[in-house]
Amino acid sequence: MRTAILLINLGSPENASRKAVGSFLFQMLNDKFVIDLPFVLRKLLVNLIIIPFRINASSNRYKEYFGDKKSSPLLETSFSIAKKLNNTLPENYQAFIGMRYGKPSLKKALSEIEKKQFDKIILFPQYPQYAEATTRSSIEKVEEIVSKFKNKPDLQIIKQFYNNPLFITCFANKIKQFNLKEYDHLIFSYHSLPLRQINKIHPDIISENCNCTQEKPKHGEYCYKSACYETSRLLAEQLHLQNKDYTVSFQSQMGKDWLQPFTDNVLIKKAKDGCKRILIVSPSFVTDCLETTMDLQIEYNVLFKQHGGEHLQLVESLNDDNSWVEALMKITMN
Repeated sequence: MRTAILLINLGSPENASRKAVGSFLFQMLNDKFVIDLPFVLRKLLVNLIIIPFRINASSNRYKEYFGDKKSSPLLETSFSIAKKLNNTLPENYQAFIGMRYGKPSLKKALSEIEKKQFDKIILFPQYPQYAEATTRSSIEKVEEIVSKFKNKPDLQIIKQFYNNPLFITCFANKIKQFNLKEYDHLIFSYHSLPLRQINKIHPDIISENCNCTQEKPKHGEYCYKSACYETSRLLAEQLHLQNKDYTVSFQSQMGKDWLQPFTDNVLIKKAKDGCKRILIVSPSFVTDCLETTMDLQIEYNVLFKQHGGEHLQLVESLNDDNSWVEALMKITMN
């Protein structure tokens, strides 16, 4: 059986121009799973308020993120992963890259898969913790495109891997590259989400007062908050950390009714409490992107120092590490 492996990531603008950034934001923010408001309200909010007011700032941030590179670092890393994976996979397997927004689009990747007449597609969204705004959005887009294939292949979906031992070990090994004794605290920072999106998954048991914590991480399948705490607990276990040694927090919030505690607030408090050196890692991303490179590595470092801290060190994501490429192969072929 000839099998295609489709690795999906969120995506990135082709370049830092206002046109490219605006096109990327238009695609992403008009997604009903990203901004889950009624159609008309979403269109008005995104196209008349958010994009016009954010376009200049977003373009400037992407210019800094791209630096001297002609293409997005996220895209370069993604293609490197696919190349390494294809050099490792059996000859009846082939890996493809598709971005939910921007290029290479899912439509283009799936068009190539259809032309090569694969018998099976393993759909592997690169989001460790399931969320409707990322995982479900990607899956439904793929299913919509594949439904129009003349000869439909079998479709296998890996919905999440937040607790996969291979994923956990790869990230733990990245953290172990640093001497934890040289840091006062470790922060596991995840992308925040609106509480209403969390509540939709398990409305019977999940509420705004969801009490998933480091001591009690499990609160139902596909609960994003629970998955984040479980990933952190498993990493802490491999790193031999006690609860007092680390904090789970959430970054990139756009309102108070988002998952808390917010990473910026945690950093400010830790600095004021006397923490001088903090190690921060974001296990919600397997590939570094604007959010990790700009927010965590640069902007939060400035924030931490402004309140008395000395150094905030980001642990890079798994990117195209050979160990992660090998783990991807084992996870998809399991």
